[in-house]
Amino acid sequence: MAATAADEAEMKSIEEQPQHQKPLDNPDVVDRRPKKNKYALLCALLASTNSILLGYDIGVMSGAVLFIKEDLKITSVQVEILVGILNVFSLIGSLAAGKTSDLVGRRYTIVLAAATFLIGALLMGLAPSFPVLLLGRIIAGIGVGYSLMIAPLYTAELSPAMSRGLLTSLPEVFIVLGILLGYIINYTFSTLPRHLNWRLMLGIAAIPAIAIGFGVTAMPESPRWLVMKGRVADAKRVLTKVSGSEEEAKFRLDEITKAAGFDSAANADWHGQGVWRELILHPSRPVRRILVAAIGINFFMQASGNDAVIYYCPEVFRAAGITNKRQLFGVNVIMGIAKAAFVVISALYLDRFGRRPLLLLGSTGMALSLSVLGLSSTFLEHSTSKPIWAIVLSIVAVCAFVSCFSIGLGPITWVYSTEIFPLKLRAQGAGLAISVNRLVSGVVSMTFLTISKKITFGGMFFLLAGIMVLGTAFFYFFLPETKNKSLEEIQALFEDKGESDGGGGTEMRET
Repeated sequence: MAATAADEAEMKSIEEQPQHQKPLDNPDVVDRRPKKNKYALLCALLASTNSILLGYDIGVMSGAVLFIKEDLKITSVQVEILVGILNVFSLIGSLAAGKTSDLVGRRYTIVLAAATFLIGALLMGLAPSFPVLLLGRIIAGIGVGYSLMIAPLYTAELSPAMSRGLLTSLPEVFIVLGILLGYIINYTFSTLPRHLNWRLMLGIAAIPAIAIGFGVTAMPESPRWLVMKGRVADAKRVLTKVSGSEEEAKFRLDEITKAAGFDSAANADWHGQGVWRELILHPSRPVRRILVAAIGINFFMQASGNDAVIYYCPEVFRAAGITNKRQLFGVNVIMGIAKAAFVVISALYLDRFGRRPLLLLGSTGMALSLSVLGLSSTFLEHSTSKPIWAIVLSIVAVCAFVSCFSIGLGPITWVYSTEIFPLKLRAQGAGLAISVNRLVSGVVSMTFLTISKKITFGGMFFLLAGIMVLGTAFFYFFLPETKNKSLEEIQALFEDKGESDGGGGTEMRET
């Protein structure tokens, strides 16, 4: 696609601006006080609704699998495969989403994600046998992978720096709302006939997928992707709508074009080529540090066992002594409410307190909660009377665990993964990091019950607590604070000392 005359004129006006322009936090240039932009919020909400698909699946599958096991007469190993296969195949969607979004744009990648999940949901709801159900999970997993990568990426590229934490954490808010919705659907449909209830639980996910596909029509394209394609005039129009003022829009456009290393002829034909060479084969030192940070936070997000604990929570509490299915689903609803409340609190205060404080607070709380859960589970496993206080302690510990996850790792992983990569590496870099997220989630989900049978649930929770201690240390030493910085300013945080003030910025911009 060739650059238009309007694009060339826009670039000329940018090039003619004084090079000694004052920094963004100077009130004489741009007022960086937080300004609510309803259009940016609407776009972030629409993009983030894609994430409700994963949340719903996690929540509803925790209950549906109890009925599937009885109706289709499948083994515990088949249950693990059925639960984990979605997460394993979602890594394919995450990897493909980076290249796809560079090629066709962020908006149409969101549509593709919803369409893929729609097909999977219909297959699951109509599945007459275990193989067909498994196929539906595989297809839905690919759609989930697309959703998890593209929603926070699109939101991060659209959002002003002062509200990016809030807006980019919205995907996690919708994941949690989806989990809560899944729990409520489980509770509501649990009294229906066994051959019908789980099919309705899984198939009803097609409804939000359809709504999301149509909702995307109201969203603009990412201004950073538009600049990458040489469509500067279109990017300016979008930035004007999502910024607090005309001056802020102009400054953001200037930053983006400089970070992109803009060349109208070359950028018009750019579709993500050369990224893997600079990302994996020959990364610079700053890019290598970014990769370590992005992959590390995604690894620990799922190595914490969060998805597995939610998927198998009914199994854990059944072992603790709660055998009635309605009571099990009621406990799940309580856990979902706690998780939803704390993710909203985190999203609202993420831009005020910063990423690091909430991340360290949440991961420390997760380690402590898992330790308490390990102690209570171990006591219950060796007790014949199953005392109420121990069961209540287990429920409180699980609620504390998911709440601490929602304060820190839950929302901040998506924020961090999409804001630290340089512009040309962002889509495929975030896709790589999130694919690690999905792979680890799948492995943990597919081995959780097997390992727990070997070392008991108590032993499993102690193991996860140890992993979170290591995760907390990793976050402390390798993840710098990114609060209130533009996506372009964040790059300097990973450069060698002194580089950002001298020639070091070139190394990052070349990527």
